[in-house]
This record gives sequence, structure tokens and C-alpha cells, in this order.
Amino acid sequence: MITEHEANRQAIQQLWNQGIQDAMEIHNRTNIPLSTIYDNLKKLKLIEWAKKHLNDDWNNTLFSDETAFQLFRNTLERWYKGQRPIRPMPKDRVKILAELPEIEDLLGNDWQFQHDNDPKHTSRLAKNFIHDNMPEVIDWPSNSPDLNPIENLWGIVKNNVEQKMPKNLRDLRQFMVKDIPQSILIGLVNSMKRRCELIIESNGDRISY
Repeated sequence: MITEHEANRQAIQQLWNQGIQDAMEIHNRTNIPLSTIYDNLKKLKLIEWAKKHLNDDWNNTLFSDETAFQLFRNTLERWYKGQRPIRPMPKDRVKILAELPEIEDLLGNDWQFQHDNDPKHTSRLAKNFIHDNMPEVIDWPSNSPDLNPIENLWGIVKNNVEQKMPKNLRDLRQFMVKDIPQSILIGLVNSMKRRCELIIESNGDRISY
């Protein structure tokens, strides 16, 4: 027996295939809750994106993301009885933005830029800069951190930093970019095809990568 969840998914899929992709119009036709429609439309758009980019060559892609590194530990909690955990915020903190190395010297104009549609990248100033400096920009789906290989790289780098135990910010900066084998970087870039395959196989659900 088909579940309500599956019936809703199939109904939305059918209308999507007919070119009806507006959430309110789908709601008016089916009476499916808008929250369910938005969730399914997001998945359908992600599947469509994955199919479009399944066989792309990602070697000339500049992936971007940001994270924070701090001295001593990157995850630290202190619990107080009867209250929520207290999370210290050390002053010695370095924020790293993985953006725009001197890539033009390596690839000229034969490369594309990936960003996650963060508001910092979609402001007028950022859009103008990207337009003037990026040969091509990927139509990256919003809210899809499991798709970005840099998310995996951050975990590797943070683990290295914690093992090295930097004593000052100079050490911290050095350890963040040291001892990352090129094979790991190549493997992360090459994982993009498999990530696209998993998105298609999972019908747009979150993937474990």
C-alpha cells in the first residue's frame, strides 16, 4: 500500500514533469501542504542539477567555502549542572576563507568558480566582483554542504591541527596548509561524480559523504 509521503512525492513529480514547478500552483492543484511541496521541489531541483553535472570535468574548478580554526581545540564544551553547555570562544582565532588563490597563473581563463549562494556572495558588491573576475560560475544548489568536497577537507585539516597542537597563531597558520597530500585533494575533486550519482540514487535526499 502506497504511503501518503510517497503519494505526495509522485504527485509533485508528475506535475514537475509537466512543467508545473510553482509551489503555490501545485498546492492549489493537489492541496498538498506547502512545506511538503517546497521540500520535494528542492529535491527535484537537486536531482536535475546532479544529472546536468554528472559528467562534468571538475579539475578546473575553484571550490570555495569558509570555516574557523582556533588554538588548542576546534571542538570544546564545558557543561554546568542544570544548564545548557557553555562553549568558550577563544580570542586567538583565525578565520580562513577558501577563495581566489592565484589561479589565473595556473589555468588562465579556463576555470569555473563554485560558491554556495551565501549572502556574502550574492550581495551587489560580490556579484560585481565575481562578474568581473570569474570566467564562469557554477549554478550551485543552495543548502547542500554534503555536495561540496571542501567540507571534507576542513575535517582533515582540523584533525591535523589538533594533532600538531599549535602553540601560537603562527604555528596554527602553518599547520592548516601543511601535510595535506595531493592525493587527498585529487580524490576529493574526483568524488564529485560519485556525489552526483548518490544524489540521483537517493532521490535528492542528503547523502553521506
